[in-house]
Amino acid sequence: MSGYDSFVRDRLPPADQQPEFLLLDFPERLNAAAELLKRGKPGNLAVVNDHGRWTYAELDDFSGRIARLLVEAQGLIPGNRVLLRGPNGYTLFAAWLGVLKAGGVAVTTMPLLRPGEIATVIDSAEISHAIVDSRYIGDFRGAMSQTRFIKHLVKYDGDYGQGELETRCAGLEPLPPVDTHSDDPALVAFTSGTTGIPKGCIQYHRDIMAPCATFAMAHFLMAPGDIIMCSAPIAFTFGLGATMLFPLYFGAATATIEQPSAPAMLEAMAKHGVSHLATAPTAYKAMLSQPGLEEALVTLRGCLSAGEHLPSATWAAWKAHSGISIVDGIGSTEMMHIFISESGDAIRPGSTGRAVPGYQATVLDEAGWPMDEGEGRLAVKGPTGCRYLDDPRQRSYVENGWNLTGDTYRKDREGYFWYLARSDDMIVSSGYNIGAPEVENALLGHPAVAECAVIGVPCPERGQKVKAYIVLGANVPPSEALISELKNFVKETIAPYKYPREIEFVEALPKTATGKLRRVELRNQ
Repeated sequence: MSGYDSFVRDRLPPADQQPEFLLLDFPERLNAAAELLKRGKPGNLAVVNDHGRWTYAELDDFSGRIARLLVEAQGLIPGNRVLLRGPNGYTLFAAWLGVLKAGGVAVTTMPLLRPGEIATVIDSAEISHAIVDSRYIGDFRGAMSQTRFIKHLVKYDGDYGQGELETRCAGLEPLPPVDTHSDDPALVAFTSGTTGIPKGCIQYHRDIMAPCATFAMAHFLMAPGDIIMCSAPIAFTFGLGATMLFPLYFGAATATIEQPSAPAMLEAMAKHGVSHLATAPTAYKAMLSQPGLEEALVTLRGCLSAGEHLPSATWAAWKAHSGISIVDGIGSTEMMHIFISESGDAIRPGSTGRAVPGYQATVLDEAGWPMDEGEGRLAVKGPTGCRYLDDPRQRSYVENGWNLTGDTYRKDREGYFWYLARSDDMIVSSGYNIGAPEVENALLGHPAVAECAVIGVPCPERGQKVKAYIVLGANVPPSEALISELKNFVKETIAPYKYPREIEFVEALPKTATGKLRRVELRNQ
């Protein structure tokens, strides 16, 4: 292709290291941004937040003008990587769509990343262009001093409409979307780094559309007039799907929030009439004790949880209070979005669900063979799959055509999957296998526990023993009596040998920018 930057395509894993793909029927020529934007009526609401309301026509127009700025003023050619940095909002969404319209590859970073982390992303993807919220420019400039790749930077001013990007785009005509192939790279999404150095995951234009046509169609439908809010940034592919791809796909709207604390989310939900909510299990639990919950529930009809395992106690408490069954799911950056889930009457609390239509899922025995039922390593294949950007870890994620997520699951005879642990979080104590999440679920059933994390620590008698780090609820004082109470509570809830023999109260748990627990930091202590 003339004027094409093949950097990403040249760094795809070899064909024999890629998974088997179960392709959907997408057209050969496909630009995901153009396809998503044409699904909503021009005058319908697309984005709303405290700074304004924007229609599909406005989002389409602004993203087209950004595309023209990138191409004509900054020399972007198809295949160039463009870094995006800022919180969820109308301007960030328009920039993301504009990059794809121009044939570029979007690389969105978490707003919380620091200079060294940003520089790692820039160097890994050899990023040439950047569009950055001026409020987050400090750490980005620190990153630029550590790398040589950024050639073009343009700043914007949140959603206030007064920044350099807005000014430079004001007099431009929208650029028609580049005629991209469905298999052209459109996105490099970096993992959140829970297991070490982040990995760049390559997604094509068809991969961006796939979760809309599979998971969202099966388990999280919405319609024009609906408004979804998601706490996750679009740098996290769960957030990208829930807060931008799904509402655009269905012609609905998204309400964005920059600082998604539980009180702030409830206030925004009530203010904007949110009908669908997507957030993490800890947020659902936190919202149950907030005074603004009743007002937020007036318009709410659908709830989605992902990013962490959803404890059955949290699911039941939310259902009892709101009447809404939370849709749980497991996805990964490598797989683009959720591939196991369930909804409606088919939900079984505590189970992640069954394979999403379009995907196949199983558990592998120790020899790597699929099992009809039993406990083993989770393996999945479908229309999306792992393609790391020039990373030797590709070999450990893909095996015999299957994507191995690093999770240990139990599959029952009806095809439901029950989460046991991350494969490296399984605790072996006195010969017993103990899944850390099972102990955490038990502890979370106690009213004093706000958050907790369980790991295995060395023990001369047992090999490992179970240790729990616990964040107590508001106004709950730590005490030796409470430690004994919590141990006994776990013994009465699950098999007694699984109880935490050591408990430490902490102010907060170590987490990634996406809110995922970093057990590795606890183990390294």
